[in-house]
Amino acid sequence: MSDQLPLWAENLAVFDTETTGVDTSSARIVSATIAVIGGSGEVKERYDWLLDPGVEIPDGAARIHGITTEVARASGVQAPVGVAQIVLQLQAMLERGFPVVAYNAPFDLGLLRSESARHGVNWPAVVSPVIDPLVLDKQFDRFRKGKRTLEVVAEHYQVELGTAHDAGEDAIAAGRVAQAIARKYAQVLPDEIIALHEAQVGWAAAQAESFQEYMRRVKDPAFVADGAWPIR
Repeated sequence: MSDQLPLWAENLAVFDTETTGVDTSSARIVSATIAVIGGSGEVKERYDWLLDPGVEIPDGAARIHGITTEVARASGVQAPVGVAQIVLQLQAMLERGFPVVAYNAPFDLGLLRSESARHGVNWPAVVSPVIDPLVLDKQFDRFRKGKRTLEVVAEHYQVELGTAHDAGEDAIAAGRVAQAIARKYAQVLPDEIIALHEAQVGWAAAQAESFQEYMRRVKDPAFVADGAWPIR
């Protein structure tokens, strides 16, 4: 692996959420982190939120991220306030010129957009540039077998992940994975961050199409995979 880090990867904003569920149209944000990491993966800024989502947190979700309804209600900010703060901070990062790293970006960004609509928060006209380590890993190591969860991919790139399913730990690990991929594949990645963003749009669509073909062949002839990226 090369030690040379592309210029666009030297300062990255990283973003992750923990939620009440997996459907971005109905799930609610329970916790979120936006941070900035430098070229060595060091954390230079960090902003954390705990939200009262306004609904019961299912036991299954609480077992994953450790945040119960009682904890969220006692210590979390009201969802409309928290969602507005997250959106403003995300927009501020982009305006400062930091690419936003989100592992499986359509989930976290799609969820945040749904929450914004739910609570009457203005959504940015443009969310770009975004870096999705999941899309990059699938593109440049497409034949590697096994799962592509953040835990597995972080281990593959020798990135330490502390407490999985903690928004802060996951966000920072995703940024460091993005940097590891950037170093390894620097010679074949676009030099400019906007070009990389646009390339990921095409890569994500192609990955979804390939998965759809596979699923239709082996399981469900009517299966549809949505390849929209970075937001669905």
